Amino acid sequence: MPDNDSSGSHQVAALFSHGRLAAIPRKTARREQLLVHLSETLFERDRTYTEREVNEALLTVHEDCSALRRYLVVAGLLVRPKDGSSYRRGR
Repeated sequence: MPDNDSSGSHQVAALFSHGRLAAIPRKTARREQLLVHLSETLFERDRTYTEREVNEALLTVHEDCSALRRYLVVAGLLVRPKDGSSYRRGR
């Protein structure tokens, strides 16, 4: 019986084509899996990022970096101060 992590990683992998995200999932659960994957693979813990660095990292997988950045912040996977001056990996 496969574990949930393995199953989730296969589902996330199916969202990519040639290393790029084909589309941002509309279903909340599927999008959450993607966002967790992106936060864990693109951003280091205990490191502060500028908005430009976050955008550059997200652009490596999808052209709509602002939507992905917003979803990551709303999900608590990236946190930023009220002034939006920096980002850190959250949970």
